[in-house]
Amino acid sequence: MSAIGKADLPGKGSVAGSTGYDPGAYELLKTIDDPAALRALDRRGLQRLAEELRTFILESVSQTGGHLSSNLGTVELTIALHHVFNTPHDRIVWDVGHQTYPHKILTGRREAMSRIRMSGGISGFPRRSESEYDTFGTAHSSTSVSAALGMAQGAKLKGETGQQKRHVVAVIGDGAMSAGMAFEALNNAGVMDTDLLVILNDNDMSISPAVGALNRYLARLMSGRFYAAARKAGEKVLAGMPPLWNLAKKVEEHAKGLVVPSTLFEEFGFNYVGPIDGHDLDSLIPTLKNIKELKGPQFLHVVTKKGQGYKLAEADPVLYHGPGKFDPAQGIKKASGGKPTYTQVFGEWLCDMARLDSRLVGITPAMREGSGLVRFSEEFPDRYFDVGIAEQHAVTFAAGLACEGLKPVLAIYSTFLQRGYDQLIHDVCIQNLPIVFALDRAGLVGGDGATHNGAFDLTYLRCVPNIAVMTPSDENECRQMLTTAFALGRPAAVRYPRGSGPGSAIVNEMRSLPLGKGVVRRRGPGGKRGVAILAFGSLLKPALEAGEELDATVVDMRFVKPVDADLAAELAGTHGLLVTVEENAVLGGAGSAVAEALAARAIVTPLLQLGLPDRFVDHGDQAQLLASVGLDKAGIVAAVRGRLEKWGTERMLKSSNTEPT
Repeated sequence: MSAIGKADLPGKGSVAGSTGYDPGAYELLKTIDDPAALRALDRRGLQRLAEELRTFILESVSQTGGHLSSNLGTVELTIALHHVFNTPHDRIVWDVGHQTYPHKILTGRREAMSRIRMSGGISGFPRRSESEYDTFGTAHSSTSVSAALGMAQGAKLKGETGQQKRHVVAVIGDGAMSAGMAFEALNNAGVMDTDLLVILNDNDMSISPAVGALNRYLARLMSGRFYAAARKAGEKVLAGMPPLWNLAKKVEEHAKGLVVPSTLFEEFGFNYVGPIDGHDLDSLIPTLKNIKELKGPQFLHVVTKKGQGYKLAEADPVLYHGPGKFDPAQGIKKASGGKPTYTQVFGEWLCDMARLDSRLVGITPAMREGSGLVRFSEEFPDRYFDVGIAEQHAVTFAAGLACEGLKPVLAIYSTFLQRGYDQLIHDVCIQNLPIVFALDRAGLVGGDGATHNGAFDLTYLRCVPNIAVMTPSDENECRQMLTTAFALGRPAAVRYPRGSGPGSAIVNEMRSLPLGKGVVRRRGPGGKRGVAILAFGSLLKPALEAGEELDATVVDMRFVKPVDADLAAELAGTHGLLVTVEENAVLGGAGSAVAEALAARAIVTPLLQLGLPDRFVDHGDQAQLLASVGLDKAGIVAAVRGRLEKWGTERMLKSSNTEPT
């Protein structure tokens, strides 16, 4: 065992604490390099494996950071799935995917966990290119049932039957069930007559019936062949007698209603089984084996606990959802002091503005803590709305509030607003409704990687009529821009990065900025060799540092839409090279806005556009990632000097009338 003694690992893998991380101490776990080895274990061995796996996850995440609560909650479920199903031939699709650390560890990536979410290391989410066991890439919620249904239908179309039959399982959390896409998929699956198992991992809902021996027996009974056969026989016999059939259905639904929370999923056409204890292998494995033999769409409801086995995470699963490094024996120590994050700046502004204007309402799609709305939800509970993981609904819900004279502020991550793009265009911007989109996590986000990077918002927002797009360069400007957006009276987006800014002093007074006007932060020499750097948002700081070394003019452009065309034209007339810098895709981004503004005035001038490349940037340390794409001081300096050298060489060649080789 690990440094944690066996006395701390009773029954269901309780973890009391740790004094050190020793992967070599996991006697059973270190023998499991693929699920085939796991399938050879008996029930006693599987239980021991669960205990070691839970301890390993706690100690591993405490040293690397990452998702913890959700992974501690899926240990037994993961083991049961790989024990019953012939993975990777059988497909398992994990919704969201931040609960797949047990899955990664059991599928040959145990040693790789030491570099999870780091540059060059494995992803914190399922990734098809990483392992054949990762059947579908997930990170945004509510996609699993759609993907799994497609896989199941694909296997059916290819005629994979008999020994080649492919089972397909979607594991979806109760939070992800709040999104419309999940229900669209369930609705479709229920009428397709395709073999598919959907597992609801219920770790938040309070289930009133006891999850115990009786429930285990009933779950086995309802998933067994006898029950299924009897049900089909009854259907045939009673189908010709509608009154008796309807009566039988009502009796069955009433009987099931005594032990299950709802028959909603049967209305979708699924055979509903559960709820069962998701930490009880003696319940999970027989039930899964029974369901595996059934035909058609099946729905298994399992109840798990976030943070299972680690008391601190059980008590506060939100705090331990995605922690950094910590000592498991001491738990997470909340940091005090330091620079405020942009998220905190937004949260403070929201409360301050709510006191000034009673029309303000705050909305979040299930990201209260992440988006900084905790204090607002406590101080203004009647004006706070958490709509669940339902971004499309969040946007149109805000539009409906705005139609009634309220002033909604939708706090949402840049990457998640992508999911509500049609609603932003159709329901908000066409109607020119006064909604503020507070876009957190804009730009590169670090360990969560490509699925969570806010790399495209400037591009996808600036092409939409009526909306204003703002990029604050520091904490104080963020507060001012939020005020500007709120006072604008039409759609407006303020996008800001993850983490802290440069540490500027914040003026508490509510000030609006002149719309579409940038500010010169540093004056350098002009002329044909003069360089002007036009920085958007968070990259002003490295732009100023580069400007010092290059002796360049540096501008805080502030607004992407409307872009300051007058200032861009002025700089084009006084400098030989303009450089735009943004933490967004270069294609169609802020630099493109400058180019279009100059082209509209028939101004032809050398323009270097720096931003995120035309590829998905992977996970890793934020600062290192920015450096890797040339968006730190050194990268900006190198790019500008490279362009000047190339420009000088081209001019020399032109003046000497010599063609380059």
